[in-house]
Amino acid sequence: MWITAKSPSLAELEQMAHEMFAGLPDDFRELCEGLIIRVDDFPTEEVMNEIGAETEFDLLGLFQGVGLPQQSHDDIARLPNMIWLYRRPILDYWAENDETLGHVVRHVLVHEIGHHFGLSDEDMEAIEAEAEEDALPG
Repeated sequence: MWITAKSPSLAELEQMAHEMFAGLPDDFRELCEGLIIRVDDFPTEEVMNEIGAETEFDLLGLFQGVGLPQQSHDDIARLPNMIWLYRRPILDYWAENDETLGHVVRHVLVHEIGHHFGLSDEDMEAIEAEAEEDALPG
């Protein structure tokens, strides 16, 4: 199996992220209307400087935009909210830990969406647990 295995491309990881998103609870996904999910190999230098990252492997994902708690109906038109997943740091994390790649991608996705909603770590863990239960066969 490992002889022919290869790491997922940017497009394949983005497809996986969209599949993981589709497996999240319906009420949670409905609140994410208009949210854009993108995958890149690494964060930009600007992003790294902004968050104070020491290396390009320090950041697995990023929420960019205005979170729901800070939005107002009186807001002027703005760019859509986006979640960035960073392929190479995610693959590095996956290689060093005992989790499936799908689990890692879902975890990062939920964590970044959690920033969109202003959720607590406990809320995000509950959403992940529900998604995990729904993904189990049977």
